[in-house]
Amino acid sequence: MYTTGRRVRFSLFGTSHGPCVGCVLEGMPKGMPVDEMRIAEDMELRRPKKGIGTPRREEDRVGILQGVQDGKTDGTPILLAIDNSDTDGSKYLRFARTPRPGHADLPALAKFPGYDIRGGGQFSGRLTAPIVAAGSIAKQLIRRSGIEVSAFSRSIGGIIDDGERSITDASGSGAFATRACTEELDATMEREIISASSDGDSVGGVVECITTGLPIGFGGIWFEALDSEIAGAVFSIPACKGVEFGRGFGLAGMRGSESNDPFFVKNGIKCKTNNMGGILGGMSDGAPMVFRAVFKPTPSIAKPQRTVDIETMKNAEVSVEGRHDPCIVPRAVSVVEAVTALVLADQMMRDPGRSV
Repeated sequence: MYTTGRRVRFSLFGTSHGPCVGCVLEGMPKGMPVDEMRIAEDMELRRPKKGIGTPRREEDRVGILQGVQDGKTDGTPILLAIDNSDTDGSKYLRFARTPRPGHADLPALAKFPGYDIRGGGQFSGRLTAPIVAAGSIAKQLIRRSGIEVSAFSRSIGGIIDDGERSITDASGSGAFATRACTEELDATMEREIISASSDGDSVGGVVECITTGLPIGFGGIWFEALDSEIAGAVFSIPACKGVEFGRGFGLAGMRGSESNDPFFVKNGIKCKTNNMGGILGGMSDGAPMVFRAVFKPTPSIAKPQRTVDIETMKNAEVSVEGRHDPCIVPRAVSVVEAVTALVLADQMMRDPGRSV
């Protein structure tokens, strides 16, 4: 299993084409109500949408095998399992000799000889299903303290949403297949994905996540800094290649007089701007926490790509057949929300003053 967290510990297990994927969630307070309908809703948002997602169809029913009784946590570790029922590994075996560019195949074969390469094995985005399930429970915990997390597709391919977006906009993105914030953007982003797919190619994009309700001082410093832990969690999502908070890399071209967020009094202390993304010194400054994560184009594409045959050590060519998402950004939105909620739940339970 692969484990993260300190007070709220999350352990992931399974492979893409194994019998199931799942997780163990530890450290949740005893007696907390768990709404299984909310879990099902979050799982549905992660599911591939017709025309722009993988043809692989999993039911994604979350089995709560331990840790919840009569709708409430019982204080023991929560064990969640999700069956893999729609698998076809026949097209993957040749990649054990000809690793796919952009995939984990080459380093994985070097580090784990003989690993289950079907569907990407333990490196597959399939393992984000239990992350979303556990994250849904974490959302229910932090929501009790007034903390809300929502994300949306800020860009897909060359289509960029340049509007000012609130958490209300982000939460409304669930109404659209691409997780865009408007019907018009949804249509153009969908066309962008279909165009790439029709050409045997793929596209990437950017997910933006907004968190509200964090009190001033929520978080930690140095290696327990809130932005540090969230960035680490988001980077663990397959295909994520960059994270920035607030204005991020744009701060490099600003002066301090421009980048600093001035404070003022209005029903408490507020920030006039939010260039820092709601975090100072690893802790919340009371403004919404805003960050963006960039996801690379799906590496599984039909176009021929250059690789090597690792048995003959000769140059080779490979094209990837199978059932793949031409863009993982719409599905990554739910995963970004989930890992953010898990980090926030862990931080909250580590701080006695914030615990529920």
